Amino acid sequence: MFLEQFKITGLAMAQIFILGGLGYILVKKNILSGEGLDALSRLVIQIIFPALIFVQMLKNFSFNLYPNWWIFPLISLAITVTGLSVGWLLLKLSEVKTDKLQFLSLVAFQNSGYLPLAMVAAIFTGQQASDIFIFIFLFLLGFDLVAWSLGIYMLTYEKQVKFKLQSVFSPPVIVNLTSLVLIALGLNKSIPDVLFKPLSMVGNCTLPLAMLIVGGNVALVQLKNIDRKLTLIFLLGKLIILPALGILIVLKLALPHLLGFLIVLQLAMPSATSLSVIIRRYNRPDVLISQGVFFSHILSLFTIPLFLSLYLYLVMLK
Repeated sequence: MFLEQFKITGLAMAQIFILGGLGYILVKKNILSGEGLDALSRLVIQIIFPALIFVQMLKNFSFNLYPNWWIFPLISLAITVTGLSVGWLLLKLSEVKTDKLQFLSLVAFQNSGYLPLAMVAAIFTGQQASDIFIFIFLFLLGFDLVAWSLGIYMLTYEKQVKFKLQSVFSPPVIVNLTSLVLIALGLNKSIPDVLFKPLSMVGNCTLPLAMLIVGGNVALVQLKNIDRKLTLIFLLGKLIILPALGILIVLKLALPHLLGFLIVLQLAMPSATSLSVIIRRYNRPDVLISQGVFFSHILSLFTIPLFLSLYLYLVMLK
């Protein structure tokens, strides 16, 4: 039974690896330049991904169907706090003296949008896929608010970068909030098909383009002076301890199947590629971020199927 689940999740990960690998090759072969990758990233973040959120939310979400919608932003906050706590304990146990905030950022902030959506699309179909998509969109409401405020502060604090409120309200957050307001007012039903259908076609491009971007960003990583000990400690916390802890908590609390899957999925994700973007944008010394993003994505090709399969197997035993 476990092997059957591992086959399903492993094949899903293989599909994502192929798309990410294509992005990696395009950048390494200079078919897609760094500037081109940045432009494509902006297009996905500002237009294509928000279109997916808008269409899926207006089509599948209602406050009656998801009365506990507000818990998902809180879950995202709890997962970030859990990551920070595990990272802090590892720092204490390993007695690391330098680069603590970069280490904590790598453990606390995961690839919470594109990769989870791609995994869900490859594993689930029908109503279950729609439900988890909605869960992820609502989860991102909390995650993006924290990642683009606390995350930026942690990686740029020495330069005393002035906090900008607009950096928190990214296009996905704005579209999420707008969708909730439209649904609450009942205006979602009045949107004409002439607008809805083109937005749907645009949004459907999100997942393949997002995986190309993730692979391309990994290709841009500069691996120099790798701290092997610190990298191993970080990978232990990020890809082993956090998802294992998630499975224990979810089973102990006997959470609903799909909600538990979301939590384990998010805790199993590698470090956010946006951390590398923040480092480049603010010209900060890249001591640990690039190697952390690179190695966590490579190792997660094996750990994500492992922990998702273990969770699905244990749920079926209950």
